[in-house]
Amino acid sequence: QVQFVESGGGLVQPGGSLRLSCAATGSISSISAMAWYRQAPGKPRQLVATITRPGTKIYTDSVSGRFTISRDNTKNTMYLQMNSLKPEDTAVYYCNNPSAITPWGQGTQVTVSS
Repeated sequence: QVQFVESGGGLVQPGGSLRLSCAATGSISSISAMAWYRQAPGKPRQLVATITRPGTKIYTDSVSGRFTISRDNTKNTMYLQMNSLKPEDTAVYYCNNPSAITPWGQGTQVTVSS
């Protein structure tokens, strides 16, 4: 069972950028879709962006135009480029296979604050 390890979070000022990475413990080439989620304090986990194996990308409205999801099957890694960050983007970010959820990792904390 492939599991995922998130990294790349940190503290950034509003308007700044971060690039998150999601490293899989095995091959992702056969995984049809992968996704980024986030969970802010006191709120349920939210689906942020999804990428399918052919490369179709779907974003939640609040990040569309600011975030870009990508995947590199040769490196078994998925990425989330986050630009024009806002305080409301503050959350713990997770990645997973939306078609077959595996145990959640620890996530990576993103804090947007001046």
